[in-house]
Amino acid sequence: MNNITRSPPDQSSQVFDEVYAKRVLLASLVIVGMGFSVLFPLLAPIGREIGLSEIQITSIIGVSSITVFIASPKWGRLSDRLGRKRVMLIGLFGFSAGTALFNSVLLAGLEGIIKGTGLFLLLIVARITHAAVMSATMPASTAYMADITTPANRTKGMGAAGAANNLGSIMGPALTIFAFVSLLFPLWLMAVLAFVNGMLVWRFLPEPPKIEGGSPTSAARVRYSDERIRPFVIVGVLMFTGFALVQQTMGFRFQDVLSLSAAETARVLGVAMMCSAAASLFAQSVVVQRTTLPPFRLLQLALPLLTIAFLVMAFSESRWTLTGAMIIQGFAMGMAGPAFTAGASLAVEAREQGAVAGIIASCGPLGFCVGPIVGGMLYQSKPELPYAVAAVMYIVLALFMGRLSRSVTSR
Repeated sequence: MNNITRSPPDQSSQVFDEVYAKRVLLASLVIVGMGFSVLFPLLAPIGREIGLSEIQITSIIGVSSITVFIASPKWGRLSDRLGRKRVMLIGLFGFSAGTALFNSVLLAGLEGIIKGTGLFLLLIVARITHAAVMSATMPASTAYMADITTPANRTKGMGAAGAANNLGSIMGPALTIFAFVSLLFPLWLMAVLAFVNGMLVWRFLPEPPKIEGGSPTSAARVRYSDERIRPFVIVGVLMFTGFALVQQTMGFRFQDVLSLSAAETARVLGVAMMCSAAASLFAQSVVVQRTTLPPFRLLQLALPLLTIAFLVMAFSESRWTLTGAMIIQGFAMGMAGPAFTAGASLAVEAREQGAVAGIIASCGPLGFCVGPIVGGMLYQSKPELPYAVAAVMYIVLALFMGRLSRSVTSR
């Protein structure tokens, strides 16, 4: 078994079990993934039930993404000072409390206690509060994985973390089967699961080994413009922006191309999304775990696959080709995600892992701040445009990958 010896301040020595810590961390990330995904199939019907417009409903998700984008780097840097486990616990218990707060406002809306603009504004405030605290979890978890993996197996470690989170993303929507009790019951259940998750992490997850050496202020120097991680930031923001262009319009695409009702669209798209998530899980848990390719090379392989998927989406006229394109997209993102995270992690020093994890964790939310709005505008102009624009973005990005790779050293 792979053990690491560390010397905490209050103890002379103890044995750190890397395998045990990794299992606890991955189990925790499954529940985190469930928490992030359970809201998406529920918010639209709940929002309409309480009288919100489509723009108001999507705005709630939008402000959440903006908040995560702003907060993630701060939590990442804080984990370098306070410790990974402590910041993870803030995020997990904050997620539970924030979900309870958000659910309480939704309940007030469903009961007719609060209505109209006042209800919408309260939901925005609750969601911002929720996102600001829950965003502590992912950068601290990513930095934790970086702490307990060597440079040689960093990509595999990030792939395992991504697979665990993706498994949770598949399981989260399954909680909606409890909506027969009430529309809010799955969300209340998730708040309880998040609290239990926090208790398990508090009890069973050890603090990772303390990293010796390095400047105590080195983490503060890591910024988006840092030349060591700049190539990965560029790739990540553009990659997630293109992905968001597509992801947020696929419901319209399925319904319009296949002439489906709202209920049929939800069912058909739900199956396609599950297939896409399963392909991503396969890429992260099998392909990435067995590959010896460096992170930037994995990104170079993933981008052409994503381009193909988007072009198929733009010109497809059948359910099966659209579903096939989503499977290709899921598989490619399953390779790209761990490679993007591991590459940035390997570019910096050990004492900077929290800072870089926060920056990397914010690239996705930044893409999802811009992508859905632009995607909606493009779709209204012409349905094929979001997918064609995303494909062009990825072609341009792939052409510049060679240039970007020259600034990446020791990958």
